[in-house]
Amino acid sequence: MASKAILEQKQTVIDEIKDRTSNAKTIVLFDYRGLTDSEIKELRIKLRDSKADYKVYKNTLMARAFNDLGIDLSEGLAGPSALAFSEDQIAPIKILSNFAKEHPALVLKVGIVDGEKADTAKLAEYATLPSREELLTMLAGGMIGLVRDLSICLDLYSQQKEEN
Repeated sequence: MASKAILEQKQTVIDEIKDRTSNAKTIVLFDYRGLTDSEIKELRIKLRDSKADYKVYKNTLMARAFNDLGIDLSEGLAGPSALAFSEDQIAPIKILSNFAKEHPALVLKVGIVDGEKADTAKLAEYATLPSREELLTMLAGGMIGLVRDLSICLDLYSQQKEEN
């Protein structure tokens, strides 16, 4: 039987997992086996640049935390797993997916995006979506086009009125 101190340490880790999971809009479980230390450092830097992070926990502790939260990610907890989490829905998925293309050792397993479970196919679909900034840029470009067209029409209309 584990000592009381060890059980308290484990409960602290479970509480940390529950806190990070419940405060994140996106969590992704991925397999990191085969990545070198420099590759892991590179991944961590890319995730931090997008205000995301990851941490490696024991699968049993993650399973207990997810169970307490009513989340079923048991199929993602087979083998070593790391947990990526972020307030942004798409950024960590895009970073992990792009990193996996460059480093085949990284394998996305399963995730939760805005409270909905996402398997590997769904994660791949999310990875192809444009980021929030790209969407805002496309929206602004469309709006500028409308304003430009309106100004051209008004200019042509004013020229027509001057001729009459």
